[in-house]
Order: sequence, then C-alpha cells, then structure tokens
Amino acid sequence: MKRQTGGIVLQQLFNDLIKQEVKPFLAKHGFAKKSLNFSKTTEGLFYMFNFQKSSGNSAENVMFYVNCGIYAAELAQIQSKEILTAPQEAECHFRARIGEIAQAAPDRFAITPDTDRDELRKTLLGGLEEVIRFYDKMTRARSIVDYYISGPFLHLGEESFHLLLQSNDTAAANQYLKALQEKYGAENRWAIFENKYEAIFNKYGVEFNKL
Repeated sequence: MKRQTGGIVLQQLFNDLIKQEVKPFLAKHGFAKKSLNFSKTTEGLFYMFNFQKSSGNSAENVMFYVNCGIYAAELAQIQSKEILTAPQEAECHFRARIGEIAQAAPDRFAITPDTDRDELRKTLLGGLEEVIRFYDKMTRARSIVDYYISGPFLHLGEESFHLLLQSNDTAAANQYLKALQEKYGAENRWAIFENKYEAIFNKYGVEFNKL
C-alpha cells in the first residue's frame, strides 16, 4: 500500500506542476492549455508544447518528456495536405525535445521521492522560456526550412526545395543540395532522395547537379 500511495503522491506532484507552474507561465506567453498540450497560433503558424508521460513510470518514479512543435500552413500546402487548425505534435513540421533547444533542460524529466521540487520547477520553466525565445525567431515557414537546411538534415528536404525554388532562391537550393550530397551522398539510400530532388528541380526548370 505504501508504494501505491507513493505513486499517487508523485503523480499529484506532476499534476500540480502542470496546473500551478506550467499553465500560468505559458499562459503569460499566450499559450492555451488542452489536456497536456499547450498551443499558440499566429498567422500561418501553430506553436505547441506537449507533455508526454513515460510508459515506464512506477510508484517511485514519474517521468515525462516535453515535446516542442511548430506547424506551418504553407508547408502543409506544399505537401498537398489539408491545413489543420489544431495539429497534434506528431503532425508538426518542426519537432524537437526540449533538451535539443534548451541546453540546461534534460530530454526526460523525473519526479522521485528525492526530487528537489524548486530545482525541478526552475529547470523546467527555464527550459520552456528558452524554447519560447527560439519560437520567437521562428516567424514563418522559411524559418523552419532554414533550421533544417543548416543541419543539413534530410527531414523536410522535398518541402524545403519546393519552398526555395518557388521563391526563386536557387542559390540557397543549390547550397542545400550540395551540403546534403556531401553529408549523405555515400549512403545507399541517397539515390532515392536524389531522384525526388531532381524531379523538384525539373518542375521549376532549374538545372540539377548530380554527384
């Protein structure tokens, strides 16, 4: 019974953390709460935080993740998808765990009987604040594309080339292509991506430089 009670107490600490600390903090920044999701909409962009409880929780350890996401209507149009007014985290075009953006925040938080609540609160709210500053710089679909180009990452590659070539930014498109070729060109799967990218370049009448 003691372990069960401990689990209930720790779960209540998590609930209190969300209700008493996270909700008012994010509300000040324009985020509305629905279940364990907090979201804010601007023209063409949807920003969100998703609090995901770990499936491995126990009576002595309540763990959770903070997932960050940005959805862009313009990228949904490029994907020929229906534009969503309330996308789920998995449907966002930009996705990251809080620790990928806020260096002081862990990828996974844990509440145990020994957890320092003030330290947990400070770390979590500090991480959320850093992500909000990051969100403030992500003001359009091109911001998301530029983030993945800087990797360079394959994620959103097709959408990125469409966006760049639609806006006649062939220099950025060629630079991104060259960076991808240098990073992934030796991999067997590269031929699949190369064919897709070449078709996009052809659609806009832009010369495609193969490896």
